[in-house]
Amino acid sequence: MNVIDTQGIHLPKLGLGTFRMQGTVCREAVESALALGYRHIDTAEMYANEDAIGAALAAADLPRAELHVTTKVWPENLAPDAIRRAFDTSLRKLRLDFVDLYLIHWPAKGMNLPAALETLLKLKDEGRTRAIGVANFTVALLKQAVEDIQAPVACNQVEYHVMLDQSKLMGYMASRSIPLVAYCPLAQGRAAADETLAAIGRKHGASAAQVALKWLLDQDGVAAIPKAGRRESQQANWDAMKVQLDDEDRATIAALPKDKRFVNPGFAPDWDR
Repeated sequence: MNVIDTQGIHLPKLGLGTFRMQGTVCREAVESALALGYRHIDTAEMYANEDAIGAALAAADLPRAELHVTTKVWPENLAPDAIRRAFDTSLRKLRLDFVDLYLIHWPAKGMNLPAALETLLKLKDEGRTRAIGVANFTVALLKQAVEDIQAPVACNQVEYHVMLDQSKLMGYMASRSIPLVAYCPLAQGRAAADETLAAIGRKHGASAAQVALKWLLDQDGVAAIPKAGRRESQQANWDAMKVQLDDEDRATIAALPKDKRFVNPGFAPDWDR
C-alpha cells in the first residue's frame, strides 16, 4: 500500500522533500517530480521556497484532489495570530485554496501548545487545511498533544533512517495510530556509501540508497520525503518502491548501528523520553 490513511487524508508514502531548494532550482525539481508521478510535496515557511513550489504546482495543472501538499509553521510564529499570518502567507505563495497538512515545524521552549493546536484546528475546521500535525515532537510532547489536548494529530515528522533508532517514539505513535514521516531518510547521503546496504542492493539490482529508502517504506505507518533536485535521483527514489527486501535483508539492516542523528533536535536532550 503506497498511501497512509490518517485523520481523513491519504498521505502518499513517498514524497519529495524540498529543504535547501529555492527559486528556479526548486520549481524545476517539483515540476520534474510531478511529471514522474510524485504527488506528495513537502515544504515549510522556513524553506523560503513556497512561491517556487506554487509556480510548479500551477504549471503542472494537475487535479487538486491528486495532490498532497504539506507546509509548516516556524516556532517563532506559534502564537495564534502569528500562526494565522504565517498560514495566510504560505497559502498565498503556494497559490492554493487549502493545504493537505499543516504542521508545527519545531516545538519551542515556553510555547503555548494548547493555543497553537487550537489555532491549527480552527484552520482545519475552516477547510483551509485538511489535517494538522507536528514535527520533531518527543513522546512527552506527543502525549501532551494527543492525550491532554486531544488534538487530531495526523503525523509526526522526524529524522528517521537506517542509522537512527526511533523505536521508542514509533512504539508510542503506533499505539495512537499516528504515522511517522521520515525526513533525512537517506541519512543526508550517507546511506548511499554504506557497504552493507550496497551488498544488499547488489543482490536485488538496486543501489544502497534504494535499499535504505525501501526499508523505510516497507514499514507500516511510515512515509519518507527524500530531497532530490535531479531528475535521475527522483527516478531512483521512485524506483526504490519496486525493490523486494527479504527477511535476511531486514535482519542485516536491523543489526546496523542506529545511533547517528544528523539534525540537532535542539528542544530536548532527553529526546526519547
